[in-house]
Amino acid sequence: MTEKEDLTSTAEIVAAEWSGLFNLGDDLIDSAMLRAAYAEPRLRELSPKVSHGALYFSRCIHYPRTKDVGTLLRRGGGGFVVHRQSDGTILGEPDTVEEAVALIVANLPEGCGPAIDGSVHDL
Repeated sequence: MTEKEDLTSTAEIVAAEWSGLFNLGDDLIDSAMLRAAYAEPRLRELSPKVSHGALYFSRCIHYPRTKDVGTLLRRGGGGFVVHRQSDGTILGEPDTVEEAVALIVANLPEGCGPAIDGSVHDL
């Protein structure tokens, strides 16, 4: 497999992950969070996952995954919380989903690009 074919394959996997999330319904994840994150090109190329209503992003498609990209959660009482799992830092508590997505993008790790076909150990 050539490097270009590998990148295409990884991009297709990430696209399929996003597609799967959009099919989950609002019971598992707020679709407004998904739409806002997907609208941001730098987040759209990362591997997304959902757990307990939170939206996680990884720079790789295999486990163990990265935890250095902000996670998006709804805040009780309204608004959102953005935190980074790798060090437990609360990056902010914006009122709108658009502000939350912008906060995640502003705090992407240096050199963050499309998700790779590998794990955190391959970065």
